[in-house]
Amino acid sequence: MTDSAPLVAALAALSEARRVAPPRLSADGVASAILDVTGLESGAREALESAVRAALLAVPGVREVRVVQTAEKAERRLIAVGSGKGGVGKSTLSANLAIALRRLGHRTGLVDADIYGPSQPRLMAAEGERPMAHDKQLLPVMTRWGVPMLSMGQLVAPEKALAWRGPMASGALGQLVDARWEHVDTLVVDLPPGTGDVQLSMIQKHRPAGAVIVSTPQDLALIDAARAIDLFNTAGVPILGLVENMAGYVCPHCGEVSDPFGQGGAEAEAARLGIPFLGRVPLDIAIRRASDAGEPPAAGEDAAAAPFLRIAEKVAEALKH
Repeated sequence: MTDSAPLVAALAALSEARRVAPPRLSADGVASAILDVTGLESGAREALESAVRAALLAVPGVREVRVVQTAEKAERRLIAVGSGKGGVGKSTLSANLAIALRRLGHRTGLVDADIYGPSQPRLMAAEGERPMAHDKQLLPVMTRWGVPMLSMGQLVAPEKALAWRGPMASGALGQLVDARWEHVDTLVVDLPPGTGDVQLSMIQKHRPAGAVIVSTPQDLALIDAARAIDLFNTAGVPILGLVENMAGYVCPHCGEVSDPFGQGGAEAEAARLGIPFLGRVPLDIAIRRASDAGEPPAAGEDAAAAPFLRIAEKVAEALKH
Protein backbone atom coordinates (compact mmCIF):
# COMPACT_ATOMS: atom_id res chain seq x y z
CA MET A 1 0.00 0.00 0.00
CA THR A 2 1.18 3.56 -0.73
CA ASP A 3 0.67 6.70 1.36
CA SER A 4 -3.10 7.27 1.77
CA ALA A 5 -2.79 10.75 3.29
CA PRO A 6 -3.59 12.49 -0.04
CA LEU A 7 -6.77 10.41 -0.29
CA VAL A 8 -7.92 11.43 3.19
CA ALA A 9 -7.20 15.05 2.39
CA ALA A 10 -9.18 14.83 -0.85
CA LEU A 11 -12.28 13.71 1.07
CA ALA A 12 -12.04 16.34 3.80
CA ALA A 13 -14.28 18.79 1.94
CA LEU A 14 -17.17 16.33 1.59
CA SER A 15 -20.11 17.11 3.85
CA GLU A 16 -20.47 13.40 4.68
CA ALA A 17 -16.74 12.69 4.99
CA ARG A 18 -17.32 11.20 8.46
CA ARG A 19 -19.10 8.31 6.74
CA VAL A 20 -15.98 7.30 4.80
CA ALA A 21 -13.41 5.07 6.45
CA PRO A 22 -9.78 6.07 5.71
CA PRO A 23 -9.31 4.94 2.10
CA ARG A 24 -6.36 2.92 0.86
CA LEU A 25 -4.29 3.18 -2.31
CA SER A 26 -2.57 0.14 -3.80
CA ALA A 27 0.74 0.26 -5.62
CA ASP A 28 -1.04 -0.13 -8.96
CA GLY A 29 -3.24 2.95 -8.42
CA VAL A 30 -6.47 1.38 -7.11
CA ALA A 31 -8.13 3.41 -4.33
CA SER A 32 -10.52 1.52 -2.03
CA ALA A 33 -13.11 3.17 0.20
CA ILE A 34 -15.80 1.91 2.58
CA LEU A 35 -18.93 4.03 3.07
CA ASP A 36 -21.27 3.80 6.03
CA VAL A 37 -24.67 4.52 4.45
CA THR A 38 -26.79 3.72 7.51
CA GLY A 39 -30.01 5.77 7.46
CA LEU A 40 -29.49 7.24 3.98
CA GLU A 41 -32.08 6.90 1.25
CA SER A 42 -31.00 5.30 -2.01
CA GLY A 43 -30.58 8.66 -3.78
CA ALA A 44 -28.36 10.01 -1.01
CA ARG A 45 -26.30 6.81 -1.05
CA GLU A 46 -25.66 7.12 -4.77
CA ALA A 47 -24.81 10.81 -4.46
CA LEU A 48 -22.30 10.13 -1.68
CA GLU A 49 -20.65 7.33 -3.62
CA SER A 50 -20.38 9.52 -6.74
CA ALA A 51 -18.80 12.34 -4.71
CA VAL A 52 -16.27 9.98 -3.13
CA ARG A 53 -15.36 8.52 -6.51
CA ALA A 54 -14.87 11.95 -8.04
CA ALA A 55 -12.75 13.19 -5.13
CA LEU A 56 -10.50 10.14 -5.16
CA LEU A 57 -10.09 10.05 -8.94
CA ALA A 58 -8.82 13.64 -8.75
CA VAL A 59 -5.85 12.52 -6.63
CA PRO A 60 -2.67 12.07 -8.69
CA GLY A 61 -1.76 8.42 -9.15
CA VAL A 62 -5.31 7.09 -8.75
CA ARG A 63 -6.47 5.25 -11.85
CA GLU A 64 -9.44 3.34 -10.40
CA VAL A 65 -11.77 3.68 -7.40
CA ARG A 66 -13.54 0.77 -5.69
CA VAL A 67 -16.31 1.58 -3.23
CA VAL A 68 -18.13 -0.73 -0.81
CA GLN A 69 -21.27 0.41 0.98
CA THR A 70 -22.13 -0.91 4.42
CA ALA A 71 -25.05 -0.21 6.74
CA GLU A 72 -26.11 -1.27 10.19
CA LYS A 73 -29.23 -3.37 10.05
CA ALA A 74 -32.17 -1.28 11.26
CA GLU A 75 -33.94 -2.68 14.27
CA ARG A 76 -37.56 -3.10 13.29
CA ARG A 77 -40.44 -4.16 15.50
CA LEU A 78 -43.37 -6.07 14.04
CA ILE A 79 -46.82 -5.63 15.51
CA ALA A 80 -49.13 -8.44 14.43
CA VAL A 81 -52.80 -7.49 14.34
CA GLY A 82 -54.92 -10.63 14.47
CA SER A 83 -58.38 -11.96 15.12
CA GLY A 84 -59.92 -15.37 15.44
CA LYS A 85 -62.52 -14.67 12.76
CA GLY A 86 -63.26 -12.28 9.92
CA GLY A 87 -65.65 -9.36 9.92
CA VAL A 88 -64.51 -7.78 13.18
CA GLY A 89 -62.80 -4.73 11.65
CA LYS A 90 -59.21 -5.94 11.97
CA SER A 91 -58.02 -4.29 8.75
CA THR A 92 -59.60 -0.96 9.64
CA LEU A 93 -57.94 -1.11 13.03
CA SER A 94 -54.57 -1.99 11.44
CA ALA A 95 -54.64 0.93 9.02
CA ASN A 96 -55.62 3.43 11.67
CA LEU A 97 -53.15 2.02 14.20
CA ALA A 98 -50.31 2.48 11.69
CA ILE A 99 -51.33 6.08 11.03
CA ALA A 100 -51.84 6.84 14.73
CA LEU A 101 -48.41 5.42 15.59
CA ARG A 102 -46.86 7.61 12.93
CA ARG A 103 -48.59 10.63 14.43
CA LEU A 104 -46.96 9.69 17.73
CA GLY A 105 -43.52 9.87 16.11
CA HIS A 106 -42.88 6.28 15.05
CA ARG A 107 -41.60 5.54 11.54
CA THR A 108 -44.39 3.15 10.73
CA GLY A 109 -45.04 0.85 7.78
CA LEU A 110 -48.03 -1.35 7.00
CA VAL A 111 -48.16 -4.87 5.56
CA ASP A 112 -51.47 -6.23 4.34
CA ALA A 113 -50.86 -9.91 5.06
CA ASP A 114 -54.48 -10.86 4.45
CA ILE A 115 -53.42 -12.63 1.26
CA TYR A 116 -56.88 -13.84 0.29
CA GLY A 117 -58.82 -10.68 1.13
CA PRO A 118 -56.50 -7.66 0.90
CA SER A 119 -58.35 -4.45 1.75
CA GLN A 120 -55.57 -2.06 2.73
CA PRO A 121 -55.20 -0.51 -0.76
CA ARG A 122 -58.79 0.77 -0.44
CA LEU A 123 -58.41 1.82 3.21
CA MET A 124 -55.14 3.66 2.54
CA ALA A 125 -56.18 5.24 -0.79
CA ALA A 126 -53.47 3.27 -2.62
CA GLU A 127 -55.56 1.36 -5.17
CA GLY A 128 -53.77 1.04 -8.51
CA GLU A 129 -50.38 1.86 -6.95
CA ARG A 130 -48.03 -0.97 -7.94
CA PRO A 131 -44.77 -1.39 -6.01
CA MET A 132 -41.44 -1.40 -7.81
CA ALA A 133 -38.64 -3.87 -7.11
CA HIS A 134 -34.91 -3.40 -6.64
CA ASP A 135 -32.35 -6.20 -6.22
CA LYS A 136 -35.21 -8.71 -5.88
CA GLN A 137 -36.78 -6.71 -3.05
CA LEU A 138 -40.13 -4.95 -3.23
CA LEU A 139 -40.11 -1.21 -2.61
CA PRO A 140 -43.06 -0.17 -0.42
CA VAL A 141 -45.59 2.28 -1.83
CA MET A 142 -45.77 5.57 0.06
CA THR A 143 -49.32 6.59 0.94
CA ARG A 144 -50.82 10.02 1.37
CA TRP A 145 -50.66 9.53 5.13
CA GLY A 146 -46.88 9.14 5.34
CA VAL A 147 -47.13 5.40 5.99
CA PRO A 148 -45.45 3.17 3.37
CA MET A 149 -47.34 -0.04 2.68
CA LEU A 150 -47.37 -3.28 0.74
CA SER A 151 -50.33 -5.50 -0.05
CA MET A 152 -51.03 -8.44 -2.30
CA GLY A 153 -53.90 -6.27 -3.51
CA GLN A 154 -51.29 -4.06 -5.20
CA LEU A 155 -49.81 -7.00 -7.10
CA VAL A 156 -52.88 -8.75 -8.50
CA ALA A 157 -56.07 -7.54 -10.17
CA PRO A 158 -58.81 -6.63 -7.64
CA GLU A 159 -61.25 -9.19 -9.05
CA LYS A 160 -58.72 -12.04 -9.27
CA ALA A 161 -59.13 -14.89 -6.77
CA LEU A 162 -55.94 -16.18 -5.17
CA ALA A 163 -56.40 -19.95 -5.02
CA TRP A 164 -53.14 -20.54 -3.20
CA ARG A 165 -52.23 -23.25 -0.76
CA GLY A 166 -50.53 -22.43 2.54
CA PRO A 167 -46.87 -22.52 1.39
CA MET A 168 -47.55 -20.15 -1.52
CA ALA A 169 -49.42 -17.71 0.70
CA SER A 170 -46.68 -17.87 3.33
CA GLY A 171 -44.05 -17.21 0.67
CA ALA A 172 -45.94 -14.18 -0.58
CA LEU A 173 -46.17 -12.82 2.96
CA GLY A 174 -42.43 -13.27 3.37
CA GLN A 175 -41.79 -11.08 0.32
CA LEU A 176 -43.98 -8.32 1.76
CA VAL A 177 -42.37 -8.37 5.21
CA ASP A 178 -38.82 -8.71 3.83
CA ALA A 179 -39.22 -5.78 1.47
CA ARG A 180 -36.94 -2.74 1.58
CA TRP A 181 -38.42 -0.99 4.63
CA GLU A 182 -35.38 1.26 4.86
CA HIS A 183 -36.50 3.87 7.39
CA VAL A 184 -39.32 2.00 9.10
CA ASP A 185 -38.89 1.16 12.78
CA THR A 186 -42.39 -0.20 13.44
CA LEU A 187 -44.18 -2.50 10.99
CA VAL A 188 -47.89 -3.15 11.52
CA VAL A 189 -48.85 -6.50 9.96
CA ASP A 190 -52.56 -6.99 9.21
CA LEU A 191 -52.91 -10.77 9.43
CA PRO A 192 -55.68 -12.82 7.85
CA PRO A 193 -58.30 -14.06 10.31
CA GLY A 194 -57.84 -17.42 11.97
CA THR A 195 -54.88 -19.47 13.19
CA GLY A 196 -53.56 -21.22 10.09
CA ASP A 197 -50.41 -21.56 7.98
CA VAL A 198 -49.94 -17.87 7.22
CA GLN A 199 -50.08 -16.85 10.87
CA LEU A 200 -47.76 -19.66 11.95
CA SER A 201 -45.22 -18.92 9.21
CA MET A 202 -45.14 -15.23 10.08
CA ILE A 203 -44.66 -15.92 13.79
CA GLN A 204 -41.91 -18.47 13.21
CA LYS A 205 -39.95 -16.54 10.61
CA HIS A 206 -40.45 -12.90 11.55
CA ARG A 207 -41.05 -13.04 15.30
CA PRO A 208 -43.39 -10.13 16.13
CA ALA A 209 -42.56 -7.89 19.07
CA GLY A 210 -46.18 -8.20 20.10
CA ALA A 211 -49.73 -8.91 18.98
CA VAL A 212 -52.90 -6.84 19.05
CA ILE A 213 -56.12 -8.85 18.99
CA VAL A 214 -59.35 -7.37 17.62
CA SER A 215 -62.82 -8.59 18.54
CA THR A 216 -66.39 -7.39 18.63
CA PRO A 217 -68.17 -7.57 22.01
CA GLN A 218 -70.39 -10.61 21.43
CA ASP A 219 -69.56 -14.03 22.87
CA LEU A 220 -69.06 -15.82 19.53
CA ALA A 221 -66.38 -13.37 18.43
CA LEU A 222 -64.67 -13.54 21.81
CA ILE A 223 -64.44 -17.34 21.62
CA ASP A 224 -62.50 -17.00 18.36
CA ALA A 225 -60.41 -14.13 19.74
CA ALA A 226 -59.38 -16.39 22.62
CA ARG A 227 -58.06 -18.92 20.08
CA ALA A 228 -55.94 -16.24 18.42
CA ILE A 229 -54.61 -15.18 21.82
CA ASP A 230 -53.73 -18.79 22.61
CA LEU A 231 -51.81 -19.11 19.33
CA PHE A 232 -49.59 -16.14 20.16
CA ASN A 233 -49.17 -17.22 23.77
CA THR A 234 -48.12 -20.70 22.67
CA ALA A 235 -45.55 -19.18 20.30
CA GLY A 236 -44.20 -16.89 23.03
CA VAL A 237 -45.33 -13.67 21.34
CA PRO A 238 -46.40 -11.04 23.88
CA ILE A 239 -50.04 -9.97 23.72
CA LEU A 240 -50.02 -6.18 23.69
CA GLY A 241 -53.75 -6.11 24.28
CA LEU A 242 -57.30 -6.64 23.12
CA VAL A 243 -59.39 -4.08 21.21
CA GLU A 244 -63.17 -4.08 21.31
CA ASN A 245 -64.43 -2.93 17.92
CA MET A 246 -67.98 -1.94 16.93
CA ALA A 247 -68.64 -1.16 20.59
CA GLY A 248 -71.89 0.76 20.80
CA TYR A 249 -73.84 2.76 18.25
CA VAL A 250 -74.88 6.38 18.77
CA CYS A 251 -77.90 7.38 16.69
CA PRO A 252 -76.93 10.48 14.69
CA HIS A 253 -80.51 11.77 14.92
CA CYS A 254 -81.59 11.28 18.53
CA GLY A 255 -78.27 10.55 20.25
CA GLU A 256 -79.54 7.33 21.81
CA VAL A 257 -76.84 4.71 22.43
CA SER A 258 -77.54 1.08 21.55
CA ASP A 259 -75.32 -2.00 21.67
CA PRO A 260 -76.21 -4.33 18.78
CA PHE A 261 -73.19 -6.54 19.48
CA GLY A 262 -73.33 -6.38 23.25
CA GLN A 263 -71.26 -4.28 25.63
CA GLY A 264 -68.01 -4.73 27.50
CA GLY A 265 -67.42 -8.33 26.43
CA ALA A 266 -63.86 -7.75 25.22
CA GLU A 267 -62.87 -5.85 28.34
CA ALA A 268 -64.24 -8.65 30.52
CA GLU A 269 -62.44 -11.26 28.41
CA ALA A 270 -59.16 -9.33 28.67
CA ALA A 271 -59.54 -9.28 32.45
CA ARG A 272 -60.29 -13.00 32.50
CA LEU A 273 -57.22 -13.80 30.42
CA GLY A 274 -54.97 -11.37 32.26
CA ILE A 275 -54.06 -9.28 29.22
CA PRO A 276 -54.29 -5.49 28.68
CA PHE A 277 -57.49 -3.96 27.37
CA LEU A 278 -56.50 -1.35 24.79
CA GLY A 279 -59.85 0.36 24.28
CA ARG A 280 -63.07 0.52 22.31
CA VAL A 281 -63.85 1.72 18.81
CA PRO A 282 -67.53 2.61 18.35
CA LEU A 283 -69.82 1.36 15.60
CA ASP A 284 -69.79 4.71 13.86
CA ILE A 285 -71.06 5.38 10.36
CA ALA A 286 -68.49 8.17 10.03
CA ILE A 287 -65.68 5.62 10.48
CA ARG A 288 -67.27 3.32 7.89
CA ARG A 289 -67.74 6.09 5.33
CA ALA A 290 -64.24 7.47 5.83
CA SER A 291 -62.70 4.01 5.54
CA ASP A 292 -64.57 3.18 2.33
CA ALA A 293 -63.41 6.52 0.91
CA GLY A 294 -59.75 5.89 1.73
CA GLU A 295 -59.73 8.57 4.42
CA PRO A 296 -58.59 6.79 7.61
CA PRO A 297 -60.17 8.49 10.64
CA ALA A 298 -56.89 8.39 12.57
CA ALA A 299 -55.44 10.92 10.13
CA GLY A 300 -58.05 13.51 11.06
CA GLU A 301 -58.58 15.86 13.96
CA ASP A 302 -62.19 15.06 14.81
CA ALA A 303 -63.72 12.73 17.39
CA ALA A 304 -63.41 9.70 15.10
CA ALA A 305 -59.60 9.82 15.44
CA ALA A 306 -59.59 9.78 19.25
CA PRO A 307 -60.09 6.06 19.95
CA PHE A 308 -57.35 5.06 17.51
CA LEU A 309 -54.89 7.54 19.01
CA ARG A 310 -55.62 6.27 22.52
CA ILE A 311 -55.09 2.67 21.40
CA ALA A 312 -51.83 3.62 19.65
CA GLU A 313 -50.56 5.33 22.81
CA LYS A 314 -51.18 2.16 24.83
CA VAL A 315 -49.54 -0.03 22.16
CA ALA A 316 -46.47 2.24 22.06
CA GLU A 317 -46.22 2.14 25.84
CA ALA A 318 -46.55 -1.66 25.88
CA LEU A 319 -43.69 -1.99 23.40
CA LYS A 320 -41.35 -0.27 25.85
CA HIS A 321 -41.64 -3.13 28.34
